[in-house]
Amino acid sequence: MGNRVLIIKTGSSVSAAGDRFGDFDDWFVNSIGQDRFDFQTVSVQDGESLPESLEGLSGVIVTGSPAMVSHRHDWSEKAAEWLAAAYPTGLPMLGVCYGHQLIAHALGGSVGPNPSGRRMGSLAVDILDEQDMLLGGFAPRQYFQATHVEVVLEPPPNARIIASGEGDGHHGLYFGKAAWGLQFHPEFDVEIMDCYVRSRASVLAGEGIYAEKILKSLRATPCGPKVLQRFADLVDQSVSVDDNSARVRG
Repeated sequence: MGNRVLIIKTGSSVSAAGDRFGDFDDWFVNSIGQDRFDFQTVSVQDGESLPESLEGLSGVIVTGSPAMVSHRHDWSEKAAEWLAAAYPTGLPMLGVCYGHQLIAHALGGSVGPNPSGRRMGSLAVDILDEQDMLLGGFAPRQYFQATHVEVVLEPPPNARIIASGEGDGHHGLYFGKAAWGLQFHPEFDVEIMDCYVRSRASVLAGEGIYAEKILKSLRATPCGPKVLQRFADLVDQSVSVDDNSARVRG
């Protein structure tokens, strides 16, 4: 494999954050480091085509989106088919929020509205598998930024739950074959989260949620970039593992 990382962009950020800080793909690149890899962004929601060959690819990141996986948009289903075909090769993959759900859906899991309702803000996440290669080093608990309505309701067969949070028992999944999914947003910082909460204030009010209460509870989440750096390390190692060997090496 080469040193090219593909960012599958499944949507764009709210304009309040985008105007100030850039878009989803920018935040991943900035967190990992612009010089770390040769990044290639493919905006599937805009109809751009994913590569026909995996040759030269070292890893894949699937971004978040305001869309819903359960709506089964054509562009989303095509991306899911691509991910399902790439998965058996052991190409390192990281799905975040929508990307997390999309990989789960692609591999046979179930995605839909969270029975606990919308989750938004700086949330505590419990790391359940201390030996997981991606999240294990951050156990037992960290705070991350999160904003989502849908979740993975049923993980794919053989997936391992590696993180959970209040109102979502599947905050982190290891799918096997060097593929991970995170419901939270490691690429968000507190300023981006602030933009999201303010942009959703009227929607939140309609759901009986007070934006001001969330804003007051926001906190810095320095572990987010560290998780992305850890994934970059795994990409550098060209990890290709089975379900039982994706563990921290001493």
